[in-house]
Amino acid sequence: MVKIKKGWCKVDPREERRLRKRLMTKAEARAFKRRWRLVNEFEKKELRRTSIETRFRQLAALMASAKQLGWDEALSEGEAEVWDRWQRLRKAYGV
Repeated sequence: MVKIKKGWCKVDPREERRLRKRLMTKAEARAFKRRWRLVNEFEKKELRRTSIETRFRQLAALMASAKQLGWDEALSEGEAEVWDRWQRLRKAYGV
């Protein structure tokens, strides 16, 4: 039980021991970060191995979902502005 007295917090020694048991040590934190780094590296490799056809199908499925959910209008709101920006860039770089 945590007791609060005049602006400071006093923790019951039994509660403090229980809380300390739940805290992560530096070694555990490093191991945790290392495991997640390995997971992220694996995911990156897996994504790189994904074929263009699969990526295209996934994109098409996402776009279809957006249309079914009524998000296509919201997504296309800024489309004219983006096209104008690309046109200015093409003209500026002579492409």
